[in-house]
Amino acid sequence: MSQCAEAAAVAATVPGVGMGKAGLRPPMVPRQASFFPPPVPNPFVQQTRMGAARRLQIFLLGIILLPIRALLVALIVLLAWPFAALSTACCPEKLTHPITGWRRKITQPVLKFLGHAMFFSMGFIVTVKGKVASPTEAPIFVAAPHSTFFDGIACVVAGLPSMVSRNENAQVPLIGRLLRALQPVLVSRVDPDSRKNTINEIVRRATSGGQWPQILVFPEGTCTNRSCLITFKPGAFIPGVPLQPILLRYPNPLDTVTWTWQGYTFFQLCMLTFCQPFTKVEVEFMPVQVPNEEEKSDPVLFAGRVRNLMAEALGIPVTDHTYEDCRLMISAGQLTLPMEAGLVEFTKISRKLKLDWDGIRKQLDEYAIIASSSKGGRIGIEEFAEYLKLPVSDVLRQLFALFDRNHDGSIDFREYVIGLAVLCNPANTEDIIQVAFKLFDVDEDGYITEEEFTTILQAALGVPDLDVSGLFREIAQGDSVSYEEFKSFALKHPEYAKIFTTYLDLQTCHVFSLPDEVQPTPLVASNKVSPENHDESTSDKKDD
Repeated sequence: MSQCAEAAAVAATVPGVGMGKAGLRPPMVPRQASFFPPPVPNPFVQQTRMGAARRLQIFLLGIILLPIRALLVALIVLLAWPFAALSTACCPEKLTHPITGWRRKITQPVLKFLGHAMFFSMGFIVTVKGKVASPTEAPIFVAAPHSTFFDGIACVVAGLPSMVSRNENAQVPLIGRLLRALQPVLVSRVDPDSRKNTINEIVRRATSGGQWPQILVFPEGTCTNRSCLITFKPGAFIPGVPLQPILLRYPNPLDTVTWTWQGYTFFQLCMLTFCQPFTKVEVEFMPVQVPNEEEKSDPVLFAGRVRNLMAEALGIPVTDHTYEDCRLMISAGQLTLPMEAGLVEFTKISRKLKLDWDGIRKQLDEYAIIASSSKGGRIGIEEFAEYLKLPVSDVLRQLFALFDRNHDGSIDFREYVIGLAVLCNPANTEDIIQVAFKLFDVDEDGYITEEEFTTILQAALGVPDLDVSGLFREIAQGDSVSYEEFKSFALKHPEYAKIFTTYLDLQTCHVFSLPDEVQPTPLVASNKVSPENHDESTSDKKDD
């Protein structure tokens, strides 16, 4: 659609302009399916509801089961420690060579048996489906969904493969020695090259021809509630070797295992699980997945295909949430917003819209300021108008409707981020700011007075009695506004760019609809300030 046609469509919704009627819905920004809201609003919350009868049952069983199981777990850990110490004796914390020979032949079967005994003592009934691939068939396992610390049972069932773990975990007494016996790939938080070194180590082991143990990776990178599969991190897929997916299911009437960002704590889950008569878990080994040539060179493509296969087998959807969404969720909670407000599928949005973490985190602060007076942490038309210090008018409703992507009458943080990036920021270029300033500066003296500012905004918004003195005082440091003040305000508040360009679009449409003999030379023909190319589609309403 040409810019003139877009402006005419917008103008048709303003009373008294053309032949349109007030209140018609403005043209919508094209929407790709990839920007639709995710099918699962919040995969990082655990909601377990228990009635009085269930609580009483847990209490009565816990009196007997809890102390017995806690004692058995402690005993098994103590029994396993000497074998783990023997396996790792005289070995550096970060292994350069695999543990082989008699130490591995003696300790691995014992540790595997004790691992099974530990989960059995905690009340887990394990069902295994499929066949475990050999190291030559699949050097890497990928397990999902990752929803609890009890997922370590996949490691026991798979034959104690190596795992990727934080370096700090190897320092924990008793548990650290057991972890080191698995020959883990250790990740250091203080090492700036940690990510690169970890990937290099995974590649080295995966391509060793079976010399190293297989590697077990939870590619989601954080725990969810198993309602979906979030974005897989590419680390396990970078080596480009065959891998075997592992599915984890917990088909229990009462969920006492899910450990997410909102829900029960580690201690509470241990208590609840130990007090159950038994806890079912299914571990399914899917067929080995071999990457094609394109997937070998594109680990993200390989990860996406494997994730889709696993999600289809589990019967759950996929979303593009990542660990960064958890960080935003925590930030939203600190700003007294609902924690779900921060879940925007950060990685996908940042990649498509060229945004960074600091930018989105700053936008969350701005969003919180607008939404602070609303119920439910969403922005309505009233809050939107109050923030912009403008009355509710047809043009403002049109701008609000462009943000409101699902047409529910409110703007959530995801819609706010996309709206700023797709609708406002493209229009908020240096050229547009310059033209907008010249538009307000009626007498061309290099300054905008309050009278000039009011006149233009009254025309842009179609409100003859509009009072913008409050907005003017926010921009101006004195009785008038200089270009630098105007530019600074426009860059900090891109929401106004769409209002300014709406007026410019209307003026352009009017100019180019005049007969050729009375057409003046237009100042602006597009958002790129290039009147020579006014026939091209230069709309700031980009395809997202």
